[in-house]
Amino acid sequence: MTHTFPAFEVGPVPAPGTDATPPEPFRGIYAMPMFTTLPAPDLALSADFWIRGLGFLDLFSVPGQITHLRRWTFQDVLLVPGERPDRTPPVSVSFACVLNQIEEIAAVCEELRPGCTAGPRRTPWNTVDLEVTTPENARVVMTAARPHTPGSAEAEHLRSIGITPPGE
Repeated sequence: MTHTFPAFEVGPVPAPGTDATPPEPFRGIYAMPMFTTLPAPDLALSADFWIRGLGFLDLFSVPGQITHLRRWTFQDVLLVPGERPDRTPPVSVSFACVLNQIEEIAAVCEELRPGCTAGPRRTPWNTVDLEVTTPENARVVMTAARPHTPGSAEAEHLRSIGITPPGE
């Protein structure tokens, strides 16, 4: 049997809610427990999209070699020179956001690259997900937790797979 316990204080993601406030982008230096590396034919173009469209900041860059982007703590992306794949791969990378950011992210991304978003859509695990195809042809999912509603289809789904919904 697997034993789990609540450890929400470990990460930067705020409690779900329509009024949840996202943390500020994190500028600290730490040993990254996970990061994504993406080849980009145009580092400046890609960095601009990630910064303006997805809310990342340029933590540091070595021109022509690497751009280290960061959003919240533990949301790191390294852009490196490389070819853009012809097709968007089936694998995706997801980043947490809050509900009130989804529509704005979609609007800005669509302004920067028309047709690059799909959704947002509600999921059975109680999130709202927006899929974005970046200039590097990466599939990025911005995912925001929704507040728990007792008796909802999502609460019943979680219960049916052995997860006790929050507060129950």
